[in-house]
Amino acid sequence: MIDVNRYGSMQIGLASPERILEWSYGEVTKPETINYRSLKPEPDGLFCERIFGPSKDFECHCGRYKKIRYQGMVCEKCGVEITTKSVRRERMGHIKLATPVVHIWYLKGIPCRIGMVLDVSPKSLEEVVYFISNIVLDPGNTPHLSKCEVLDEKTARMKFAAITRDILTKLDPESSEYAGTEMMIEKMENIKEPFEFIAYASYISRHTGAKFGTGAEAIKQLLSEVDIQAEYDKIEAELKETVGKKNQRRQKLLKRLDVIDSFLKSNNKPEHMVLDVVPVIPPDLRPMLQLDGGRFATSDLNDLYRRVITRNTRLQKLIDINAPSVILMNEKRMLQESVDALIDNGRRGKAVTGAGGRALKSLSSALKGKQGRFRLNLLGKRVDYSGRSVIAVGPDLKMYQAGIPREMAVSLLRPFIAAELIKQEVATSHKQADRMISRYDEKVLDVLEVIIKEHPVLLNRAPTLHRLGIQAFEPKLVDGKAIRLHPLVCGGFNADFDGDQMAVHVPLSEEAKAEARILMLASNNILGPKDGRTIVTPSQDMVLGNFYITMEYDKAVYEHKAQELRENGEELEAEKYDLFAESEGKIFATYDQVILAYETGKVDLHNRIAVRIGGLNKMYFDESDYDKYLITTVGKLIFNSIMPSKLPYLNEPTKENLKDTPRKYIVEPGTDVKTLISESPLIKPFIKKNFGMIIDEVFNRFRTTETSIMLDKLKDLGFKMSTKAAFTISLFDITPFDKKREYFKDVEAKIDEIKRMYDNGYLTNEERYNYVIGLWDGVKNRVQSELTEQRKQDPYNPLVMISDSGARGSASHFTQLSGMRGLMANTSGKPIEIPVKSCFREGLTVSEYFISTHGTRKGNTDTALKTAESGYLTRRLVDVSHDVIIREEDCGVDHGFIVKDLGDEAATMVKLVDRVVGRFSVKDIIDPNDGSIIVKAGDLITAFAAKKIEQAGIKEVEVRSLFTCECANGVCQKCYGTNLATGMVVNIGEAVGTMAAQSIGEPGTQLTMRTFHTGGVAGSDITQGLPRVEELFEARNPKKEAVISNINGKVVSIKEESGMYEIVVANDLDSFTYNPVFGSKLLVKVGEEVETGQKLTEGSINPKNLLEVAGPVAVQNYILKEVNKIYKSQSLDISDKHIEVIVHQMLRKILVIETGDTDLVYGTKVSNYEFMRANKAALLAGKRPAVGRQVLLGITKAALETESFLSAASFQETTKVLADAAIKGKRDFLSGLKENAIVGKLIPAGTGLKNFGIEETVEDEETEDEDFDFSFHDEIF
Repeated sequence: MIDVNRYGSMQIGLASPERILEWSYGEVTKPETINYRSLKPEPDGLFCERIFGPSKDFECHCGRYKKIRYQGMVCEKCGVEITTKSVRRERMGHIKLATPVVHIWYLKGIPCRIGMVLDVSPKSLEEVVYFISNIVLDPGNTPHLSKCEVLDEKTARMKFAAITRDILTKLDPESSEYAGTEMMIEKMENIKEPFEFIAYASYISRHTGAKFGTGAEAIKQLLSEVDIQAEYDKIEAELKETVGKKNQRRQKLLKRLDVIDSFLKSNNKPEHMVLDVVPVIPPDLRPMLQLDGGRFATSDLNDLYRRVITRNTRLQKLIDINAPSVILMNEKRMLQESVDALIDNGRRGKAVTGAGGRALKSLSSALKGKQGRFRLNLLGKRVDYSGRSVIAVGPDLKMYQAGIPREMAVSLLRPFIAAELIKQEVATSHKQADRMISRYDEKVLDVLEVIIKEHPVLLNRAPTLHRLGIQAFEPKLVDGKAIRLHPLVCGGFNADFDGDQMAVHVPLSEEAKAEARILMLASNNILGPKDGRTIVTPSQDMVLGNFYITMEYDKAVYEHKAQELRENGEELEAEKYDLFAESEGKIFATYDQVILAYETGKVDLHNRIAVRIGGLNKMYFDESDYDKYLITTVGKLIFNSIMPSKLPYLNEPTKENLKDTPRKYIVEPGTDVKTLISESPLIKPFIKKNFGMIIDEVFNRFRTTETSIMLDKLKDLGFKMSTKAAFTISLFDITPFDKKREYFKDVEAKIDEIKRMYDNGYLTNEERYNYVIGLWDGVKNRVQSELTEQRKQDPYNPLVMISDSGARGSASHFTQLSGMRGLMANTSGKPIEIPVKSCFREGLTVSEYFISTHGTRKGNTDTALKTAESGYLTRRLVDVSHDVIIREEDCGVDHGFIVKDLGDEAATMVKLVDRVVGRFSVKDIIDPNDGSIIVKAGDLITAFAAKKIEQAGIKEVEVRSLFTCECANGVCQKCYGTNLATGMVVNIGEAVGTMAAQSIGEPGTQLTMRTFHTGGVAGSDITQGLPRVEELFEARNPKKEAVISNINGKVVSIKEESGMYEIVVANDLDSFTYNPVFGSKLLVKVGEEVETGQKLTEGSINPKNLLEVAGPVAVQNYILKEVNKIYKSQSLDISDKHIEVIVHQMLRKILVIETGDTDLVYGTKVSNYEFMRANKAALLAGKRPAVGRQVLLGITKAALETESFLSAASFQETTKVLADAAIKGKRDFLSGLKENAIVGKLIPAGTGLKNFGIEETVEDEETEDEDFDFSFHDEIF
């Protein structure tokens, strides 16, 4: 087996026939697989044990040698080596072909590589390979032929006739040959006569020395005669003569140059694109299984190999008996087709089918797609030590705990339990231990309790959209069969308890356990990586309980409740509320006294009281305040007891209170507290938004540990208090809104009037429709606002409290419950003009029910489509950015990216303050008011400093950015700034590319799928939501493209003629005329100043045009702004950093326009770093540097053009990528995540990067020559 950790890179190349024979352990000559009587492999067949190794461990074919003691011997009788059967997964065989065969990847690929080398069109080449046409191998001394010229029947007739005429002039007119030649010319020119190519060709060859050939044999000969260096020089010379960007000849020459250059640099030989020997992959990679009933299931590859062997054997026999050339040609063509089918079935012509007309899976199919080798087996491995079950809520768990069912834990940790049982001498052997575990012996459960403490587990919920989709927990054994999950971690997993399932994985090694505990523990995952905000905000019952505990009641509320209870004859309860009413304004010395009074029923949770500050156990207060009193409620005291003691006392739901406890609630001793309280208004309780702010504040001040402890307490208190509150809801809590009927009458009268005007022709149908929709919308808004007022009159209604607290429900829900449902959308998203007048309290009529089903069905369909679309976008984003890893501390770049408020004149989407937090400044940031330095150059801009920048009125800041990072491979710490998932400066080794892709893709499912129809003259569609994000990242030409200015200047004139405009923009040096498409809406006026890249008409800018006109900075700003706009429209926040990572990857290539004196190839795309390196070397040597221009690639194209061929091949177009990489002799330096996962190495990120670095320095010199020259046994031949 190959030890992958010894290698630093992997190379791919074209396999020569000699290399294939080196791999091979013998020639497969028979098409048979196994003997159906003995079920043993047939000798020399596709499963031959002599070639591929024994099918049973240490046992030869004839049975002469059995057992391990004969290991390494070769049986004299059957020739099988005595070894393990695992060699049948590694050993290859070969088929020696009777005639060469062209590799279909290089014949039918785009571009056709063989055609590029020989300068022959793909169509003509195909005709030669399949024996339809012939090719000139050597033109001899005739001027009518040229080397590599393809001759079909029509061309051959003309050419041969002309050549024969030339021959005729040299012959003696009296000779018999002269007459015969004349007759031959006549036959050639008579199209009714059959054209005997072979006879004519041999005659011409005899006289002119010309040679002709057909099939792969001829192609191989021509390829072996190509002088690569001479061809390269010839193309370069031709290129200098051709000019013009769109010159077709030039385009073709550039493609040829690329292919020729590949052969030149890789030392591959072009003739190796034609096969003399076909490798036979190991038999265990194309198995044969016996089914019930004596039948066999076999891999399709065996059928395809069988066809090749049968045809090859038949051809060899025909050659041996000297069969006629027509028969031989037909047989050779069939052999070519059978090898084509083996390598890539269906690439040319009709696919070879098996039973039932199903196309057989070829070697290429085994690599391609979701079920191919790359994506199924190399990137998606199945793991041991895992289980899955339904999740249920675990309200008693701590944040770092997960409840694992006992049965599951026993199965997952079986080997560890067995080892411990033997260690404790409870069991004497593994067999006994195993039996004890199977019968759930008491000792087993005791051992399990001990073992489980040392074993963190990983929980994963599919789909894993971001890094929080898999988190580590300390297992806690629970009864039942469901996994128990902490309610606060549901946000990260996007889980709920309606039947969701989760998978459990056990990290085995000490390193894996340490990583799980330190890096992945759920209690450390408090921030969401997409925006750096807390993702563990309490919800539902927890919010309701904490809302309830922070509510305040005044004396009047208690008296009212007491009166209600008396009216219902509940005197005892009424007295309790009388007591609570009297308790308002009571003064307590300590927190414990308050709790005692509460528990003995002397005060209520919502009573406003005063407590001596010294008795609060709050370290936040100053000692001078200890004898003063704090006015608060019992509930708020309990609520504050769970907060860190250094946090201000939280008495009101304001931002100010988070910074400091308001002094108005602190009173001097001797104050008349009762009067003060009775005159003070009630403070609003804390709602969901406030809890988010509190968690943020606690995290910023005290970091992870303190926050997770507080969150657990907040969760426990929430559940406890929502139970105490005992909220119930019924139909009577939804008060009916009867006034709506009057509103309906008014609107219907107006609609009748509108209809009359429409019937009389005063209104168009569209105007009528818009009026009707406007009227009904107005009614709904009026009902909604009146219902909101109605809700305010009844603040203690349980439904209203649930909604007000932010636990569940919104104003719109109340409108639908007790007002009206309003207008419903149809399938295209347009409102239906018949409204649903009923509310849910009354129930809908049949017609109303059907009206409301339209939009709902459309919504469900959209969701299903959106999920797949969003997943595919995430996959492409990951593929393009997975190799963006933090590689070094500082790349040393001296300039940055200028950041200002993001948005337009109408509205600011993202403020400057939010954009600069967590970035490093390029220059000193100076306060313009007093000249003081807010942030020094090279320092991190903290939230506090960002606030000062905002207060100082600074409008733009130059920060270090990924756009300007000059790190050779990946990005540096300084250009990235803080890691949003931790709130700290990003660590070296952090996989920020993958994090960026996940952060953009994860909220993708919440974006709309629609293209909104705007109506109007042109009826243009504005692409929004997910399709727009895709359009931007794929750098596609937008549907409705805006016209942009090519220069800085002034709009000189605008002319209009029948809906078409002509805009002229000019400056002192230049003038440009623009003709927007019909129906375009102008954004500029005559005399207006415009900048380069500014929109002149409405629509979306084409980013490629913008790059050409205004340069990369304009494109970076544009994509950043547009992507932000889409997510903001759905109230989703994504940090600029993530978008920057992707745009950085889209702009990482430069097109070489002039090579100068560098080793770069004209017309090729190279990475920014490679371009800079080549130019730096040229300038240091005093030579001419190369000239290039930046290109913008869409994410799919950028992913395919990555330096790593393994990463590109596992993404899309596998065969094309591998074929191209093989010709170029590409070397993959395994720098990204995917390529390392594929070869089975640790990924070079996080803890893996450190090992990677150490390994490289230690082994660099030794492994110089030992780079993995891996020519893909079963892929490239």
